[in-house]
Amino acid sequence: MKTIYLVRHCQAAGQEPEALLTEKGEVQARELATFFAGFPIDRIISSPYHRAIATIQPLAQERGIVVEEDKRLVERVLSGVPREDWFERLRDTFNDLTLEFEGGESSLTAINRVNSLLTEILAEAHKEIVLVSHGCLLALLMKSIDDRFGFHDWEKLSNPDVFKLTCHLETRELVRIWT
Repeated sequence: MKTIYLVRHCQAAGQEPEALLTEKGEVQARELATFFAGFPIDRIISSPYHRAIATIQPLAQERGIVVEEDKRLVERVLSGVPREDWFERLRDTFNDLTLEFEGGESSLTAINRVNSLLTEILAEAHKEIVLVSHGCLLALLMKSIDDRFGFHDWEKLSNPDVFKLTCHLETRELVRIWT
């Protein structure tokens, strides 16, 4: 059995890769470290975006665990060009996983990207792993685990947010443990 904690980053000042956490986000990151105090975490993997790394850094420092950066955890790009209708189009991509916009990534491509990391994690020795990523990518990962997870669930995600994914031989159980 493996337990994987799916963490959405804390409140940030923007969406660009180098966006910093807000003051509130920095407090949230310390609260998250406290939240994980009783969990036997033995590996931390994060999106290379600053806000994701900063979210988990207090826990990593407390535990003496190196945060591994993995590009497969970066946020899914909906479109390479600005779209005024992005919200509606994002909803569409939860219904049609193959829908792809210019310069963007389909939901299916994003799911396959993040699931390639999950497959590697399930094959290795660590038992309690934290993955830190972004709202849309995590929502798509959760949709791949439980098809009932959809656009409206993405809308309800908070910063930060934590889901516990318990993986047995053939089954996976997903439970929200922080909001």
